[in-house]
Amino acid sequence: MKNEEKYMQFSLVQEMMDTPGVLKNFKLDDAGDVVEAIKSVGKLFMTGEGSSRIFPAKNAIYTAMCEGTSLDLATDGGRQAAEYDLSDYVVFGASNSGSTKEVIALLNKIKAGHDGLFGLTARENTKLSEMAKKTFVLSCGWEQAVAATKSVAEQALFYQELLAQAKGTTLADQFAALGDAVEDALTLDIDPELTKKIANAGTIYFAGRNDGVAEELTLKTNEITRKKSDFLEGTYAVHGIEEVMNADDVVILINPFEAELEKIKETLADGVGLTVIAVSDKDTIFPTIKVKDVGLLSNYVYLAAGWNILVEVGVSLDINLDKAERARKVGNEFVE
Repeated sequence: MKNEEKYMQFSLVQEMMDTPGVLKNFKLDDAGDVVEAIKSVGKLFMTGEGSSRIFPAKNAIYTAMCEGTSLDLATDGGRQAAEYDLSDYVVFGASNSGSTKEVIALLNKIKAGHDGLFGLTARENTKLSEMAKKTFVLSCGWEQAVAATKSVAEQALFYQELLAQAKGTTLADQFAALGDAVEDALTLDIDPELTKKIANAGTIYFAGRNDGVAEELTLKTNEITRKKSDFLEGTYAVHGIEEVMNADDVVILINPFEAELEKIKETLADGVGLTVIAVSDKDTIFPTIKVKDVGLLSNYVYLAAGWNILVEVGVSLDINLDKAERARKVGNEFVE
């Protein structure tokens, strides 16, 4: 994906290309009371729907667990969360529009007597802000494309920096390098032959950790390329799914487990005859789109590389990347 008219005519691509700057300039201000609340109760629940939850919340949990956290961190969508006892959790509801019905319904249900409800949105003066004790507004602004991109990255960095501050540290000195690595991933040349195979695939599978990256890219595949997709969590790719795969399918491995590569080759590449592609910071036995390693911030780089791939596929299929046929910018909006 390059700064050429065939890409930059789309708001989606412009918003993707805004992301490095959003990350470089990110600041978590006026969050002392939230940090203290999390430290006090030791529990944080992050809810939202679709792209406002998948990568932001799961990345926060994954990176905190990798570092070793004493906090109780959890996430689920609003409807399921409404069945939980969240009375002693700090609860964050993320909604770009500030009017996502499931988030509003959850906060409305638990707000009585609850002093730890917070919001994260891209708009001022929303229904969400009426429900929450405090609502943080993203700096990236409201996106024009149906598919959320730069807001997803900023929401994720908000949570990750929030948890860093809760343990008395900060990630701020890494933001410049992160922005550069994300920009590199967005502008990498993608082999046209790989783009062609993905564009012609019956189903595009993303396999990877339960850290939100592969799952979010699975959703973005539907919105950007209009093709069928599936998320294969962890090692799911070698535990039976091959029974229904076809030779014209493509599996994209995000930051793959090295110990599983030979098995994936045997089961999927050789066994099914499909195309396997890796996105990694090191070479693999498969065609590999290589990205920079920025430690526990690398998930943003993998996400950006995935965006790059999907844009190339969408452009090759002559799709209007900004306007889905059926999907809406606000999926299920609360109406007074």
